[in-house]
Amino acid sequence: MNRLHVHLKVRDLEQSIAFYSALFAKEPDKRKADYAKWMLEDPRANIAISTRGAAPGIDHVGLQVDTSEELEALAARLKSAGAGALEERDAACCYAKSDKYWALSPDGAKWELYRTFADSPTFGASPARDALEKSAAGRCCA
Repeated sequence: MNRLHVHLKVRDLEQSIAFYSALFAKEPDKRKADYAKWMLEDPRANIAISTRGAAPGIDHVGLQVDTSEELEALAARLKSAGAGALEERDAACCYAKSDKYWALSPDGAKWELYRTFADSPTFGASPARDALEKSAAGRCCA
């Protein structure tokens, strides 16, 4: 595992960029009209914010790896523990191209396990993540 990933949905991108830039003592490494990302070394983390989607707060957490072998090892560990993992190859999401797996914790937390290999000019979409969210919605009686 190389980096912890946290994606937060925010109401006001400019205010949030100012807050996180002060907190992390650096400007975002990637910035778009609806998205910003910081690649931190201490702690080793990938923190992303966006104005897309539902209510503000934690959207998902994840683990970003450097190699396909590390990604497959993560997915295999989840599968051997009886947890499902939805595969998504060559995904264009969050202005990046990645191979990934999506999984739900027993309490419904969304986990993204991924390896990024290129930039993408668009925010993109994630069909596997959408399917995961639909399955999470049916897990509990609110």
